[in-house]
Amino acid sequence: MSEQDISGTTEINDEGIKKHFDRIEPWEAISELVWNGFDAGATDVRVSVEQDEMDTAKKVFVLDDGEGIDYLSIKDNFGRFNDSSKKGDLSQHGRHGRGRLAFYRLCHRAVWYTKNVHGCASITVLGSNIKKYEGKAGINHNAIPSALRALPSGTSVMLESFSENLPENARLRDLLSRELGWYLALNPKKSLHVNGVRVSGPANTVTDETVSVGGYDFLISIIRWHEKPNSEKSYFYLLNSEGRVEHKRLSTFNQKPNFYTSIYIKSDWANTIKGETADLLTDRDSTLDSDLWKKVVKCVSDMAEEIYQDFLREFIDREMDSYEEGGIFPSYQGISKPYADWRLEHTKKIVRTLYTADPSILQSLNKKQKKIVVRLIDRLAISNENDALFEIISGVLDLNSESLEQLGVQLKNTQLDHVISTIEAIQQRTSTVSMLREIMNKHYKEVLETPDLQKVIEANTWLFGHQYETIGAEEDTFTKIAKELRARVKGIDGLDSDDFDPSESMEIAGAQRQTDLFLARKRPHIDDAGRRIYKCTIIEIKRPGVSLNIKHLRQLDDYAAIISKHPEYSSGSIHFDLILVGRKISAEDIEIPSRLNAHRGKGRPGLVSDDGKVKRYVLNWYTLLDDLELAQQYLLEKLQIKRDSFELEDKETLLSALQTEFV
Repeated sequence: MSEQDISGTTEINDEGIKKHFDRIEPWEAISELVWNGFDAGATDVRVSVEQDEMDTAKKVFVLDDGEGIDYLSIKDNFGRFNDSSKKGDLSQHGRHGRGRLAFYRLCHRAVWYTKNVHGCASITVLGSNIKKYEGKAGINHNAIPSALRALPSGTSVMLESFSENLPENARLRDLLSRELGWYLALNPKKSLHVNGVRVSGPANTVTDETVSVGGYDFLISIIRWHEKPNSEKSYFYLLNSEGRVEHKRLSTFNQKPNFYTSIYIKSDWANTIKGETADLLTDRDSTLDSDLWKKVVKCVSDMAEEIYQDFLREFIDREMDSYEEGGIFPSYQGISKPYADWRLEHTKKIVRTLYTADPSILQSLNKKQKKIVVRLIDRLAISNENDALFEIISGVLDLNSESLEQLGVQLKNTQLDHVISTIEAIQQRTSTVSMLREIMNKHYKEVLETPDLQKVIEANTWLFGHQYETIGAEEDTFTKIAKELRARVKGIDGLDSDDFDPSESMEIAGAQRQTDLFLARKRPHIDDAGRRIYKCTIIEIKRPGVSLNIKHLRQLDDYAAIISKHPEYSSGSIHFDLILVGRKISAEDIEIPSRLNAHRGKGRPGLVSDDGKVKRYVLNWYTLLDDLELAQQYLLEKLQIKRDSFELEDKETLLSALQTEFV
């Protein structure tokens, strides 16, 4: 075949062409040429980048082993824009007839060398006059690039005179993987290389299942992409026995955040379909409106929904872990560990419910916003306003009936959960009070070893008031200094007859085998004026045989004076609570009762002195245990009434709901 001029113009002006590519990145011109290769039936496409001494692109070749360009009908491809001979083929990417001209975003000149059964041809387009193409058919075989000469057919596009830089090779491979990787994963026999390195498909999980409907087998393949593909939405494909796409539509799962799928259904039945709906010449059973196809779609939807629910559970688990690691959930400082654990788990359940209903509702927030929302939920959920929380969430989110019911039950049961867990905590504390009372009544003379009792006190500092419920871990430096200062108090570790109540028979030798318990803690605190300070708490529990009297009160005063004068504690931001605890106050002592009466109106049980920096308390076990017992009995009565009201409301429903594990 002699050389022939096949030049021409595209049926649109330059500006009309270029405006279609204003929003694409320069590297995407490469991806469009790669797509053209695969659309031409290529099994392998190779991108080669030649660089100059400055490591910038000098030439780029995009070579494919496809069927080549039909240059004998060049007006049907290069002569069209926004129209293409491929538009009837659902398997094709380039159905709009414009991708080839995206090169102008990257360089000024592109040359297509092509080879097919008719021979070889070249087509040149300049960015400065993009609607015009200069073509030559029947060119010499040696005039085409050597890599193309070695192929039976194919196309090699050469780009040169670059106006933009290309990403470096590894980055370009990554970008092309995001753009075409899904296609490569779906077509494992096809390959793409960049400078000799194969481009791998993006991470994915494939689920296959074969179902039989109406005498036909349907192979359902659902591919879940771990990251969002650049150009592939969640589509639903029907393939015939040869793998050709007969039907394609968007999947309903496009609206699921972070969930990206491609669904393929392959069956011989697809060979028989005649269209979307029946007409006078088409039987309904051979259309996409048939009962058979509707059953298949239902199977696919159920399968995809199951995959989505598994994905959602894993996604929510990861989100909950990141919330804990990132400090999104409240820290619950200042409340007991059992209650804090309950609050955390309860708030997690509500957040899980929100994620299940609409995963995007919290994911779109930044860390600070997440903290605010989650902590508001936590507070509202345990308040009398949790009905309002339900109204807000159900009013804002488009919840389905199942999610709405689950959220309602979760919030409704909050109060019952809260009541039951509080009753259990109080009952445990009541048992602790009873056991301590037994020790003080019957076994105080035999309590010789203190390590076990020390652990009991450390685990139950709430005994001395709610403000000491969580006083933190021991700080070695503070404890060491506190003990050293205590040792300066005259006679604090000595024992004589003044330490015992004359009404009780207690041997000094036996009592000396007992030891005082000492607990010292330092923690950040907010004072009554709202200032941040360090609260230093020192609790000294006299050995059980000792009866508290003026001697011990003076030792407490001396200790307070020594602490106040110590340079380490001269700061106005350090305050002390010194708590002296004994089994009983001596019946013959008048000073301790007098001081207690003088401070009774301040609402701090046991307070005997307050100089603004150091508060001193004297507590005896019997008064302490009686007050705790009375308070706990009152709370238990009120909580039992509250619990009973829940049971009367709908006992079986609530108990059944409490036994249900929510996702």
